[in-house]
Amino acid sequence: MDKLLELASNIEVMDVGAAFIAPDEIPPYEALIERGIARLHAFDGDVRQTRKITERYGASARICSDFLFDGTKQTVYVAHPDSGMTSLLKPRDEALKFFNGFEQFGAVNSTESVDTKRLDDLDSVPNIDMLKMDIQGAELTVLKNGVKKLSNCVAVQLEVPYVCLYHDQPTFGEIDVWMRDHGYVPHCFVDVKRWSIAPTVRNNDFRSPFNQLLESDIVYIKDPLTSKNWEAEELKKLAVISHYCFQSVDLCVYLIIELANRGALHSDAPDEYCRMLNSTNAFRA
Repeated sequence: MDKLLELASNIEVMDVGAAFIAPDEIPPYEALIERGIARLHAFDGDVRQTRKITERYGASARICSDFLFDGTKQTVYVAHPDSGMTSLLKPRDEALKFFNGFEQFGAVNSTESVDTKRLDDLDSVPNIDMLKMDIQGAELTVLKNGVKKLSNCVAVQLEVPYVCLYHDQPTFGEIDVWMRDHGYVPHCFVDVKRWSIAPTVRNNDFRSPFNQLLESDIVYIKDPLTSKNWEAEELKKLAVISHYCFQSVDLCVYLIIELANRGALHSDAPDEYCRMLNSTNAFRA
């Protein structure tokens, strides 16, 4: 696939909140790293998570322990490292009590004063092509303070809340409005998480949900209806990302057709891609 498109440069991937909480977690960009066509910039202010990131990627990633936010001094609310709930935002007690188990998950063990950095102020970080963020409510603040670094970004995966677990946490609606205002549209949900409301427990397992929505990982892409105005390299990078990271074949074909129409790929490229999909290893090819 990457040979068909012949990228002129590596895909610059940033993962903010790059901790591996679930042992079987596979980041969406891992296939890009494995193929040697992407460079990973992994950020996690919780230094307890750094070892796992290093073990996973080693020299394939640039690992930073900075807290990304708005450049001001903030308080970090430190939870158990396995909970994934350490945050720059204070937990909402009433929200934690609403869900089974979350009083324990979100319990604050300590607080620390930390200096945060703005994404746009990081000279060592290039412009980003693909962004993944899961930072417990701070996502929108990072976006607002990273507009320049994200000026070429074609794909963004974010965790968005339906019930806010932290004080001053932006809602899914607020995040969606900001993303649309900055040229992105929703592409797919990677995960939609439901959780059981306390005190009712289903099948003696408090992790077994009924219907209440908790949060989701959602993928936004640069609006493909504007693709005629994009640079060819942006089209190629989103095509590679949509193929390897999300198996979004229809989006990939759409982008390849645009590249072929403008002469950036040979006219047979859409058919060649479709033939490649018949391979048993289509998403590793």
